[in-house]
Amino acid sequence: MCGIIGAVAQRDVAQILVEGLRRLEYRGYDSAGLAVIDTDGNLTRLRRLGKVQALVDALAETPAIGGTGIAHTRWATHGAPNEANAHPHIAGDNIALVHNGIIENHEMLRNDMKGLGYTFVSDTDTEIIAHMIYHEQTSGLSLLKALQKTVHQLKGAYGAVVMDRNDPDRIVVARSGSPLVIGIGIGEYFVASDQLALLPVTHRFILLEEGDVAEITREGVRIFDRTERIVERNIIASDLDHDAGNKGSYRHFMLKEIFEQPDAVASTLEDRLVNDQVVVESFGHNAEETLRKIRAVQIIACGTSYHAAMVARYWFEQYGISCRAEIASEFCYRKAFVPEDCLFLTISQSGETADTLAALRMAKKQGFISSMTLCNVPGSSLVRESDMSFMTRAGPEIGVASTKTFTTQLTALLMLVTVTARVTGQIDADKEAEIVRELRTLPHMIRGVLMLNDSIQVLSEAFADKHHSLFLGRGTMYPIAMEGALKLKEISYIHAEAYAAGELKHGPLALIDSHMPIVVVASNNELLEKLKSNMEEVRARGGQLYVFTDRHAHLVAGDDIQVIALDKVHDIIAPILYTIPLQLLSYYVAIIKGTDVDQPRNLAKSVTVE
Repeated sequence: MCGIIGAVAQRDVAQILVEGLRRLEYRGYDSAGLAVIDTDGNLTRLRRLGKVQALVDALAETPAIGGTGIAHTRWATHGAPNEANAHPHIAGDNIALVHNGIIENHEMLRNDMKGLGYTFVSDTDTEIIAHMIYHEQTSGLSLLKALQKTVHQLKGAYGAVVMDRNDPDRIVVARSGSPLVIGIGIGEYFVASDQLALLPVTHRFILLEEGDVAEITREGVRIFDRTERIVERNIIASDLDHDAGNKGSYRHFMLKEIFEQPDAVASTLEDRLVNDQVVVESFGHNAEETLRKIRAVQIIACGTSYHAAMVARYWFEQYGISCRAEIASEFCYRKAFVPEDCLFLTISQSGETADTLAALRMAKKQGFISSMTLCNVPGSSLVRESDMSFMTRAGPEIGVASTKTFTTQLTALLMLVTVTARVTGQIDADKEAEIVRELRTLPHMIRGVLMLNDSIQVLSEAFADKHHSLFLGRGTMYPIAMEGALKLKEISYIHAEAYAAGELKHGPLALIDSHMPIVVVASNNELLEKLKSNMEEVRARGGQLYVFTDRHAHLVAGDDIQVIALDKVHDIIAPILYTIPLQLLSYYVAIIKGTDVDQPRNLAKSVTVE
């Protein structure tokens, strides 16, 4: 997703804007720009294709002086990545605007504006908004009123920030489907698409809600809801450190976040396990009453979160609770059958994933007994709009390829499965105590798996000249294989597919030869012997196997099979532990390939448009 930052301050803001953009680089982008207005109404705009550093270099040559400014990192949707399409966009020589999201009725609006004599210099939907606001001002409306009138004509998603060189002490903002937060300083105020961008200047925030429009000056903030009534929004204090976006001693954020997983999982578990039970109130004050009624669960997610949902499906149904896991973008566009007494569960790192949020809003009209979200961002849209929520406490995740988000989601899901099975009478106290004991071991067990780092780094060298790979698993290891394949393709650009190993004979065997590495996730459970048979099918066709398995699985390395052995683990937590070596494998293969590990091409961290 694109990044936004703006400021109305008592000091020059250009460096604040640039630092904010640096902190938003993890979201993915192809260009960067800023605009600053000084007290005399002089507007300076700089835009550059490529990284934020190119904008920093331009700023060194052409300083932008002033206390009011906006800045943006763009991820191309409408129009190619180039300087003309980069934000901010200007209309009438005085309106400057940055925008996240997609305006769905942009073609109609563009034609309307052309009919009024306006000329466009970019291919973006964003420039249309700037011209519309300028046009409304020509009839005598203030900047605030012009924005309010404009947004009523927009269809789609937007987080927009606007300023006017003729009114240099004010910015106005609008939020619909694309998150914005207001940062509160002393005699100065800020706005951004993510709190992380503003941590160097404030830890106090207002989270704008759907449909809000706000006017920001040095004196304060006025917020209007979608009916244009003035409203109050709560101020929250962030507990994130200002250096939460730093790599520390690690080469990449992804590696740092892989090694943060023991602490992230420990934080997810903290105060949620008491004696031999999962604390049901962790999922909401009325969670026990709601969970006791459910007979089915519908899980909706995207990407990595969908793989977590697939694991949870196995867990729920293992304990007698019907469960379906579905990709949000598919659920939104089909007529869904709603089982009786069904919980609607969403999973998202950001809490702003557009497809998942759309699915939740649709589900509210379909008769689900209740809604719950598992999320990493307090105050996000999914958290605010769900009946119940559970924070995964993974902390900031900067790398585009999710790592600690995934393992904390799995940890949260296992707690949810356990407490739901208990309150619905599917497991007894002894079984719950057994699962809780295994959950408590997770941080220690993860540290043990991370000690395989050096071995996996060596193993990754075998992928240096490869262009395709196949991942295999059975049972709960099948979605883990899917997650491993996703990680490899995301950051190394190697084409990777995952299959349930029993499907080999139904097509994938045709692909196997000595040039196709086959990665197998083989935990030591009741499916291991069947998986061994699948591996023999691969070996018989000249395939090269790379197997992650249990030390007691009796798999021996040879010319056509490399084995990475983990300590014996309980089957219920095996999916969490077996995902970690696959993360390390994808990381080191990407290093060999020389790709941009933290910001892979064409990808954004948070997908807030459909």
